[in-house]
Amino acid sequence: MGSSVAPARVARRVVLFGVCAGAGVMFVAAAATSGGSDLRPSGADLRSVVADRAAGVAEQRDSARSLAREVERLTATADGGAELAELLARRATLGAAAGTRPADGPGVRVVLDDAPTETTFHDVDPNLLVVHEQDIRAFVNALWAGGAEAVALQGQRIVSTTSIRCVGSTVVIDGVPYAPPYRIEAVGDSAGMNFSISTSPQAANYSRYVEQYGLGLEIDTLDRLRVPGHDGALRLTHAQVLQDDIDPGDID
Repeated sequence: MGSSVAPARVARRVVLFGVCAGAGVMFVAAAATSGGSDLRPSGADLRSVVADRAAGVAEQRDSARSLAREVERLTATADGGAELAELLARRATLGAAAGTRPADGPGVRVVLDDAPTETTFHDVDPNLLVVHEQDIRAFVNALWAGGAEAVALQGQRIVSTTSIRCVGSTVVIDGVPYAPPYRIEAVGDSAGMNFSISTSPQAANYSRYVEQYGLGLEIDTLDRLRVPGHDGALRLTHAQVLQDDIDPGDID
């Protein structure tokens, strides 16, 4: 009997030692990952996580803007002769077309918002009570179709590489999450943009939800509006221009 008990005790001790060692490794890994901060702070929710991420991105953008201004200053004081002057003139021309320069003029502002939180509908999908990326795109596309020369969403200039996606109860624009209301501003032909919105089937569909569920919609025509220039990256990382000697049919 004594000889059978001893191995069992040894086995239990080995298992206990393994569990403790594994827990120790996990604690060390968590401490290294968190950098000394709490990985799951009390009271954390999706909104606070989104706010933290947005603050981090905003800080990086501010740093990038500061560096860009320094590059502009050094470039302006550099003695590059006629070649540099020609390159700067070309950059200014391309910048206007690419959306990196601010735009001023008459325009239209559209504000979309979720239904009020106190709104209650029985047996209604909650997704019907919030603004989605397709709703934002509907008005942005209507503004472009109506003659917009420059468009901004939440103060961020929309260019060819801009991405707009829904993530939970927020909309992410170029990696930065934003909560409603969503402000769309466009500089251009005000009459044409208003007409395009009024005749857009997608915008009309959103208007039906405004009437039925109380979603927010405000459209204002302004005599003067300023849309900022895009200050993010313009380089495509997942696409490239086809070479003349490549047959598009050969590409999977």
